[in-house]
Amino acid sequence: MSVCVLGGGAFGTALAISLAGKGHVTLWARDAGDMRTARENTKRLPGCRFPETLEVTQDLVQALHAETVLLALPMQKMRGFLQEHANALASKTLVACCKGIELSSGAGPVQIITEEVPSAQPAILTGPSFADDIARGLPTALTIAARDDLVAQQLQQELTTSTLRLYRTTDTIGAELGGALKNVVAIACGTAIGAGMGESARAALMTRGYAEMQRMAASRGADPDTLAGLSGFGDLTLTCTSEGSRNYRLGLSLGRGEAFDAGTTVEGAATARAMARVAAQEDLDMPITMAIAGLLDKTLDVREAVHSLLTRPLKEE
Repeated sequence: MSVCVLGGGAFGTALAISLAGKGHVTLWARDAGDMRTARENTKRLPGCRFPETLEVTQDLVQALHAETVLLALPMQKMRGFLQEHANALASKTLVACCKGIELSSGAGPVQIITEEVPSAQPAILTGPSFADDIARGLPTALTIAARDDLVAQQLQQELTTSTLRLYRTTDTIGAELGGALKNVVAIACGTAIGAGMGESARAALMTRGYAEMQRMAASRGADPDTLAGLSGFGDLTLTCTSEGSRNYRLGLSLGRGEAFDAGTTVEGAATARAMARVAAQEDLDMPITMAIAGLLDKTLDVREAVHSLLTRPLKEE
């Protein structure tokens, strides 16, 4: 196995720890020195020790000796990174390990990889997972999506571990959108709970939010069945019900009228704004997404957002 993980955040570190159980893995991180000394990521995954087979480096050239590269980078920074290092990444298998939509273009990570490194084999790893669970070896199942099924099969074998089980698909658009759009619904669910609207309201938002996810996916040519799998329904279930989700916690803050840590990356915020713009341009019915975008941009308050949803015309389910 020849694998490296680019990005020393919680999720990238967790993937590197899990994969190192099968053999040598390189983790590239800007604060590699501290991690090498401590043999753990004390800032983002304290208590999760690194296996001896996990090498941590700040040397990107060294990391990119691997043929399979997992891109555990923030979604909004991915294009810039790929542009800067396009030559070094050429002809490799590049696996996006982020969930979101680029605010400036409305593109998902697989599309961005294709545009910026056209010689690469693009793929995406997504699904219901918290970094801490993966790092501690708790059972987790994810989706690996690649347009070429042979590539998907290879990655499925390469990246499955004793505690991390991968299912494969060639529907990269569906996998991208499932992982991205569920974050928007999670913000909505957190807002409802934070504002004291109750569990019934959360269930309604999850259900109608899922309908919006399928609507957007169908408009972009995805297979709606993909959204019923791990990368859609599975991820939606986890993210909308746990304070382990940063998107859900952002929603809690919105509902409570509290400030949220501006230094915390919350991919659903950019996705909500990007998808609200797409929905308006394409005349797609995405009321929850539009309401969350309004809350984030402060053009709506929670009371107005709820009113906008409850007073919509009645219709069949």
